[in-house]
Amino acid sequence: MTGTPQGQTPPVSAAGSAADASASAGPASVSGAGADGTLPSPSPASAPASVPSAPGPSVPGARAPEPSEVAPPTGRFLAKATLVTAALTAAAALLGLGRDQSLSYLFGAGSETDAFLVAWTVPEFAATLLIEDGMAFVLVPAFSVAVARRARGGAGPDPVRALVASTLPRLALAFAAAAVLLILGAPYLVEALAPGLPNPQLAVDCTRLTGTCVLTFGLAGYCSAALRAHRRFVAPAAIYVAYNVGIITAMFVLGGRWGVRAAALGVAVGGVLMIATQLPALLRQLRRTERGPGSADTHGTDARRVDAHSTDGQGADARGSDDKAARPVELTLITTVLLFALCRQSQVLIERFLGSTLPAGAISHLNYAQKVAQIPMTFSLMLCTVTLPVVAQAMAEGDTERARSRVEKDLALVSCIVLLGAAAIFACGPQLIELLFQRGAFTARDTSATAAVMRVYALGLLGHALVSALVRSYFSAGRPTWYPLAAMAAGIVATSWIGAATVDSWGVLGIAAANAFGITLTALILLHGMRGRAVPIRTRQVVGEMTRPVRAAVAAGVVGMYCADRFDSPVLGLAVGGAVVALVFVLLASALGASGVTPALRSVTRRLSHVRIR
Repeated sequence: MTGTPQGQTPPVSAAGSAADASASAGPASVSGAGADGTLPSPSPASAPASVPSAPGPSVPGARAPEPSEVAPPTGRFLAKATLVTAALTAAAALLGLGRDQSLSYLFGAGSETDAFLVAWTVPEFAATLLIEDGMAFVLVPAFSVAVARRARGGAGPDPVRALVASTLPRLALAFAAAAVLLILGAPYLVEALAPGLPNPQLAVDCTRLTGTCVLTFGLAGYCSAALRAHRRFVAPAAIYVAYNVGIITAMFVLGGRWGVRAAALGVAVGGVLMIATQLPALLRQLRRTERGPGSADTHGTDARRVDAHSTDGQGADARGSDDKAARPVELTLITTVLLFALCRQSQVLIERFLGSTLPAGAISHLNYAQKVAQIPMTFSLMLCTVTLPVVAQAMAEGDTERARSRVEKDLALVSCIVLLGAAAIFACGPQLIELLFQRGAFTARDTSATAAVMRVYALGLLGHALVSALVRSYFSAGRPTWYPLAAMAAGIVATSWIGAATVDSWGVLGIAAANAFGITLTALILLHGMRGRAVPIRTRQVVGEMTRPVRAAVAAGVVGMYCADRFDSPVLGLAVGGAVVALVFVLLASALGASGVTPALRSVTRRLSHVRIR
């Protein structure tokens, strides 16, 4: 299982966690986004008073940098960014479930759906390569450095506009060529992906429609990277809302006439909507002219905060590397990132290939289980989505201590969130699948098979979340590294061997178990290599910290499953089982001192005390 386009975050100040910042921001934080999809700038009051003066931007034709683009963000700003991203991610996830429910309701879990899901491999790959993991790891650090260079000023063209001019035309041409090649080669791709498919021509038709997303997803991912580097998170977080709306609309409008091909057409339409969602915000960032003299001091102050670390040796190194930052994005870096993303996404190819040898519906069971199981991972990684540009900026400035502290806190919070979700999925899997999908052509047998697969997938959720979080640290410095690719290759080899050995005897459960084992192996290898190749985290301390929520999740999952199975009603079973899982997990994790849970509880307690006193 990999991160797929279901729906899709920030350093908090060193004194607190993301949970602390979120609690202090309050519910009103979501409304802090401006009309153009921006968030309020970090308060200038947080700037170090001892930072020496530095000139404001003097780049001809460039706008002055805004405080939110150049200053180390405050916990309140990051909390607002996280809450906005969380709200839109939740909306996208709900629409993603609605999309999958519509697919199962209209077309069931048979050969027609299997054919579409083979074509669905294309947007899965494209989303990973071009939006979520691949190009984001290259472009977000590149744009972050360009924004920082703009803040320091200097002669010559605006670094951000220069980066766009040097990269966008070439990438757009490459995306278009790849889309055309994919459309023309659809029959060969289907034969390679699923040789045992009973209706290959239907899969070919769907693949040709979904193949257009290589171009649209590529352009959407480029817009997302540029906006996130400018700390504009609303439009990038909204793209999967638009995408899923396009697919759902196409299925209901054209499903009766086109069959499952309507879903493939919806992918093509949704890709266009992704671009349209972000383009206005991006154009505003690129077209803004330099501010008037009245604001020069404000921007000079915030530009100085970018060079705050120049008072120590690390900042001097970063300041001296400006020429290096000015270079175009390295081909080697792009190659390593894309190969890693391709290798990771090949897990889907292995699953579809092995699943095509099983009875009809096997690929559909894997797909539906994967979509539900990945929801906790999606929410847990919102934090990393917002923090990637901040970690990249810290690494560009040579502030490895700030980057290390941020990454360690992110890993603690990510592990707690995903483990809580994994425990809930394990405990309440049958009830959840029955409520979500058991209607129309989706039968009780499909529910049982999908729930069993989902429980096995849950065992690998921590590994998936860690791989997604750790690889951001490897690529945040903007330097090519082959280590993540080697780690992912080791996991893929394990997945393919175990899957091939178990598919005949265990069926889809063997495929899911192979996935969980392979991705966990990759996560362990990435953790082992962090100190010398990426942000130098304290690996032993991080691993020791993670064992606490793991123990809490195991206990919560077992107790929750026992309670959920006591009820015949899926609604009652899910409600009771989910509540028991949450209660047991929070109590045990806090008792064990899990750092991702304790600060959140402390924040909630403070707020409740404040309400009582007031």
